[in-house]
Amino acid sequence: MTPRVVELIERKRDGGRLTSDEIDALVQGYTTGDVPDYQMSAFCMAVVWRGMDAKETAALTAAMVRSGERLDLSRFGRVVDKHSTGGVGDKTTIVVAPLVAACGVPVAKMSGRGLGFSGGTLDKLESIKGYRVDLTTAEFVAQLERIGIVVTGQTADLAPADGKIYALRDTTGTVPAIPLIASSVMSKKIAAGARAVVLDVKVGRGAFMKDLTSARALAKTMVAIGVAHGLAVTCELTDMEQPLGRAVGNSLEIAEAIATLRGEGPADLVELTRLAGAEMLRRGGRARDRKGALARIDRALEDGSGLAKLRELVAAQGGDVGMVDDPSRLPRAPRVETLRAARTAYVARIAADEIGIASVRLGAGREKKGDPIDHRTGIVLRAKVGDQVERGEPYVDIHVAGRPEDADAIALVHRAFGWSPRRVPRRRLVLGRIASRPAA
Repeated sequence: MTPRVVELIERKRDGGRLTSDEIDALVQGYTTGDVPDYQMSAFCMAVVWRGMDAKETAALTAAMVRSGERLDLSRFGRVVDKHSTGGVGDKTTIVVAPLVAACGVPVAKMSGRGLGFSGGTLDKLESIKGYRVDLTTAEFVAQLERIGIVVTGQTADLAPADGKIYALRDTTGTVPAIPLIASSVMSKKIAAGARAVVLDVKVGRGAFMKDLTSARALAKTMVAIGVAHGLAVTCELTDMEQPLGRAVGNSLEIAEAIATLRGEGPADLVELTRLAGAEMLRRGGRARDRKGALARIDRALEDGSGLAKLRELVAAQGGDVGMVDDPSRLPRAPRVETLRAARTAYVARIAADEIGIASVRLGAGREKKGDPIDHRTGIVLRAKVGDQVERGEPYVDIHVAGRPEDADAIALVHRAFGWSPRRVPRRRLVLGRIASRPAA
């Protein structure tokens, strides 16, 4: 007989192990509503404190997959997915997915909403008027067949347990736990039918993994889960001490993604886009080596085919393509506050977590489950670490909507910057890679 839920919580709280059957019963019970939110949140907190071993993590992932359907996309060839563990200003998916699809590799992407101070791809895409993120499974498959790309939210019948647990973790302080992150990410990828996955594991203040050791542990866990389910997996470890790109906030990030597809993106976002895109092509069987893959991604950037594919994606999901053609039509905040340098100096630090928290206070993210998003607000960095700013020059623009929290957010942005009178080196973006065997 399966132990009572409270017994499972207590055993994990005390550092004990759970069997696969016990984990499955807990997950299926939560999916059906037999296990209430307060018990699942207690279990998640026990995992945060006590962790899970490899078998438990694998069992949790499998249980999430079994909570719903598992798509078979084999008729489309080698479908590739991409995922980021979450950061500040990370709009890479919106750039790289259309580029890869334009190169002939089908991209099937189920994205999430903002989690903590980390922005969500769905929230960003909803800045585009009419863009649907609630496709059914049938619509998901039909669109992939028709145009070779889909970026939507998690459907109700694919890993529904993860959808519920994901929302719960965001509001119960249980986001940063390797077993919970790994099982959440990989259950979606397995259920959605991808054959290969490229994962961007963020490291630093603006990431859930604060140091390289924990980031490597997460990457190894996700690679092992993928291999066990027949997926080819590559994890790129990338820096998140400062925000990625210059824009933080939903419509601002969409505008920056469009600019990048037009060949006008910030250097770090372009670098990460090329890196992830090339690996997706290689894993998708469209390039024999990295050099050839990079050349194909560069062509899709230069000839406009990536931008055309984004336009096609937006149109297919009901969005206003006029906003892609003219990003000035995207939602805009009524006022912009600009901070200027008090003295000539080099930017030594931009604390990504503080920038992320500030953007939430501006309305660009959620303080609690169910909060509305203000797509207009956010932050645009005019300078990055290593840049010199002259006295009186602007170094950041803060797009505000007149909320009571605006003053606190502006003060937090001010504190996020550190300065040095001496030249400061640029931050290295790519910190490492962990991967399964190369794709055939």
